[in-house]
Amino acid sequence: MSIIKKDSKAEIIIPQDKLEYLQKELTNVREEFADNKYVREAITVLAAGGLRSTIGSYWNAVVDDLRRKIMHRSIDLFNKEINPKKEIKTYEDFQNHLTDFELIDGAYKIGVLSWEAHKLLHQARETRNIFDGHPDSSDPTLFKVFNMIADCNRYVLSQDYPLTIIDVNQYILTMDTDTFNKNEIAVEQAFTDLPEIYKNEMTNRLFTLYIGDNASTRLKSNIEFSYPVLWKVISKEIRQQIGKRFDKLMVEGNSETIEKANDLLTIVEGLRYVSAASRKILYEPAIKDLEENLDNWGAEGRAVQYLQRLGTNIPTDFIGRYVSALTLTYVGYKGGSFQYSRTEFYSNSAAPRISDMFEKFDNSSAEAFIETIKTNEKLQQRIRYTNQLNRLRTLGNILLNKPEIRDDTREFLEVLVDPEKTKEFFISLKGK
Repeated sequence: MSIIKKDSKAEIIIPQDKLEYLQKELTNVREEFADNKYVREAITVLAAGGLRSTIGSYWNAVVDDLRRKIMHRSIDLFNKEINPKKEIKTYEDFQNHLTDFELIDGAYKIGVLSWEAHKLLHQARETRNIFDGHPDSSDPTLFKVFNMIADCNRYVLSQDYPLTIIDVNQYILTMDTDTFNKNEIAVEQAFTDLPEIYKNEMTNRLFTLYIGDNASTRLKSNIEFSYPVLWKVISKEIRQQIGKRFDKLMVEGNSETIEKANDLLTIVEGLRYVSAASRKILYEPAIKDLEENLDNWGAEGRAVQYLQRLGTNIPTDFIGRYVSALTLTYVGYKGGSFQYSRTEFYSNSAAPRISDMFEKFDNSSAEAFIETIKTNEKLQQRIRYTNQLNRLRTLGNILLNKPEIRDDTREFLEVLVDPEKTKEFFISLKGK
């Protein structure tokens, strides 16, 4: 056993089996950390029965490891999260300008420590402060020393270095070069590991660059590739922040900037995060363009393509017009041609897009579809012909495949799509 005297009156006795157990726990660290000077010192003083000194030495090892991991992870991010009185730049700055409390909190905030490790490491810090920082405190028990060492090993000293966080500035510079790696998995890994504060910065800076005048076509192309990946891993709050920036652009009224911002947000279906007022400004002319170009196939194709890009967050006031315009465009009209042996005419480029758009209809849109059938005279005239009625039935079947539609909506659609109920269908229209 090991014995250490205290005040020449009492002795601290560590049984040999307990000493061996503690010393074994002291080796449960990463292989390259086993020769750390503080760990070696802890082993030495423990053998001499110095429980207080063991706690102090071991805590020094933990602090040393945390400092180096923070520097490896991102010293820039650490400063942003902790906002110390003096910026931390070197290893020595940690000792001179930072408390252990701030060190642990900062390590947690930048992803060096897990939530559980963060909590238990603060307990270990208190253990060190009580028993190594206050010599008049009672003697630490073997159990207390062992618990502290075990927690420090499990959550810090046995853990590998965390991934290095990408430097936002350098990453954006790389995006403006031919060496940027357009690999979705690689880009997602780079963005996913970013803490919230960096995700926020990256999202806003890329948005600013894209809508500005100075971005090269290469950079804009790489932003178009990366932004959907980044959008998937950012929080709702950051998305809403970008939505508010878009609203502000709408008020400022610079059409070129608005168009660029719209282009970027439509790529990520981000218009749902802008205000209803802004969406009305976008949707109204787009719907009007489709309405005014009915049967002008090229214009219909372009108008539908743009509407599809705008996404599914149609302002409530415009749903009826939106659905009506899409329905008339898809159904087309009956005609004749010396050039083509066909009697059904519609935009080949618009039709498949409209089918996809109907797949995303909600109950309100499905009800607007039924209302269009019941009230739109031009549509009613066109579906008197079999081919046009069949095209309308195609849209009806798309909606019938959606399990969430209401029962009354389903009943009407089932009559519409059933060829044996054609007469019943038209009779129902006459009663409206």
